[in-house]
Amino acid sequence: MDLALLERTLAEKGEPSYRALQVWEWTARGVSSYAEMTTLSKALRTNLAKTVPFSTLEVVTERESQDGTVKVLFRTKDGHPVEAVLMRYRDGRRSLCLSAQSGCPLTCTFCATGAMKFGRNLTAFEILDQALHFRRKEPLNHVVYMGMGEPFLNFDEVLASARRLPDLGITHRRTTISTVGWMPGLSRFVDDVDAPIRLALSIHAADPARRSELMPVNDRYPLAEVLAECRRYVALRRRKVFVEYVMLAGVNDSPAAARALAALLDARSFKVNLIPYNPTGRYEGSSRQTIESFKAVLDRARIPATVRLTRGRDIEASCGQLASVR
Repeated sequence: MDLALLERTLAEKGEPSYRALQVWEWTARGVSSYAEMTTLSKALRTNLAKTVPFSTLEVVTERESQDGTVKVLFRTKDGHPVEAVLMRYRDGRRSLCLSAQSGCPLTCTFCATGAMKFGRNLTAFEILDQALHFRRKEPLNHVVYMGMGEPFLNFDEVLASARRLPDLGITHRRTTISTVGWMPGLSRFVDDVDAPIRLALSIHAADPARRSELMPVNDRYPLAEVLAECRRYVALRRRKVFVEYVMLAGVNDSPAAARALAALLDARSFKVNLIPYNPTGRYEGSSRQTIESFKAVLDRARIPATVRLTRGRDIEASCGQLASVR
């Protein structure tokens, strides 16, 4: 819902300022239409349905995985595709993967989104409407900004959306923003954001040359500078940074690569998530045995590490698979 349009429309109708808050509270609670907002007059509900679209996004397709993961392809009012994912876990977690952009201009070679034509940044309302679509289905408790796009290239809109997530039942401590190391946004996040939102960093290779092959952004913002900024976040916020590391067979999964990663990090500041590669056409994923051997090197170096559970792979909803050419 475009809350700015809502506020203007209500003001033009001479409605008191608290009406916008009433509408938002109903929306964040998970109602599916204005008709359910019984604290508003019937005439106002009818008028709002005609003048302020209930969502800024149109649902194009919705697919459910065998493991319960749901992926939705949305389209913005000006025609840009956006995908978001709901991941359901047996322990009751309901985690959303939200997109910050339609496509991504940073062209990481292992990521399907990077192969898309870049559309544009999403507004805060378009990001929230991804979450609200799933909130209307069931309660939610976690969000990761790890869908399409680089969140820190859309800093203001991403943070504006994140600040409203507690209204949907998702606390800041259960919200994570992932970056490839876009330094202008990362520095703003460290300096300006006092909410306890978590930070994740995509590394994928400790060797600078190899990382630049996989992630061209490394040429612009070298990993050493990015890690220094992450350590500043840890010092100020007293919260570890999650390190994302996708496992690519014969590319970044050797024992030497594991030792290099361990030498780069410290246990006080970082926790590593090893991500089994989800096929997008260019690389092969590391075997389970190779991933366990890689993790064993990190374990011996006392670097906290886990192997991420793959969700939604059969519907192309897993990490690195979000892309739409439809």
